[in-house]
Amino acid sequence: MSFALPSIKPKSDLPKDAGIPEGPYGVPDVMTYGFTSVKANLEASHPLYASEKNYKANRDNMNLVMLRNIQGLHAPLKISMELNAARKIGHLPFLPSSNVMLDSLTGKDLEIGAEDIFGIPEFWEVQGQPHAVCEKALGLL
Repeated sequence: MSFALPSIKPKSDLPKDAGIPEGPYGVPDVMTYGFTSVKANLEASHPLYASEKNYKANRDNMNLVMLRNIQGLHAPLKISMELNAARKIGHLPFLPSSNVMLDSLTGKDLEIGAEDIFGIPEFWEVQGQPHAVCEKALGLL
């Protein structure tokens, strides 16, 4: 009996080959290809790293699949449409968005993370001029 649930077995999403382009002398050709990030090309240090990296996306996907199996196709479609509508809500380009509706739909308003303490827009040191930011967003500059 299959419930069409996504696999919870961790899979590595990193390539097996380092893929660093080499020049004619067998060393990386930095002048042609630029510096390469070795960390991005290496294997994960632990098998659960890839699973934990995508934990929220996997959890949401699993919840939508279980909801589809229990209530039918309309329930995950309705939730997905509500989430997409909440993501599209915008303000003027120079005003930061609090994403209150999206946070309440995803349940993120009930948890406190590092992004709630660090990187708060009202503490940013760089503030653009409102007219210039709007003109750039409209393509006038």
